[in-house]
Amino acid sequence: MHITDYQKQFTEDDAVGWDAIDTELLKIYPDQEPKHFAPIIHYALGGEEPLDGISVYESDKQTPHFHFVTYGFSELYYNEKSAGYNFSKFGFELTFRLKKESDDDNINWACNLLQNIAKYVFNSGKWFEEFHFIPANGPIRSDFDTDITALAFVQDPELGKIQTPHGEVTFLQMVGLTTEEYELLKENPKTYETEKTIKKLKLNNELLITDLLRKLSIK
Repeated sequence: MHITDYQKQFTEDDAVGWDAIDTELLKIYPDQEPKHFAPIIHYALGGEEPLDGISVYESDKQTPHFHFVTYGFSELYYNEKSAGYNFSKFGFELTFRLKKESDDDNINWACNLLQNIAKYVFNSGKWFEEFHFIPANGPIRSDFDTDITALAFVQDPELGKIQTPHGEVTFLQMVGLTTEEYELLKENPKTYETEKTIKKLKLNNELLITDLLRKLSIK
């Protein structure tokens, strides 16, 4: 988008990038008001949490699960300097699908996980792309008996990519990996190996929903 078109269409009061994300989510969840988690003190004002917000939707597709979507890795607000860029800020937002457990609806830990990953990105200046993977240095949920100890990043099966006035935004979904899966990828950290792992997971889990109770190997 050319700067003059940007100035005509938007004002300094517009949350340009945020609205672009909401527009895409409205297509998938037209009748749902998500739970929204936002830091008490904004990061730019000295707060410790980099993300401006995390919305959590409830989905019954495939199996009941929570669908987390971040706000903050991309350019969210009116910014003429970002108009027409190829990529909006880091060029992505994170998502995460977590299988619901009937006796446990605690999702705060997942929001903390997303904020911790944001701290790494903001402090290091490094970003994630599809088929990257990282260790969680332990279970991704510390107070739960789980063998999910690493994360891979893939394009969200429903949200994909969008073009915003600030550039492209890819919705990168975090997918939980078992210790065994991570160790295998660590031995051969090639993109095509991660892609093979994801394809195997999708055979029985098309939406790549993370199940904290999953322990089976995909070999």
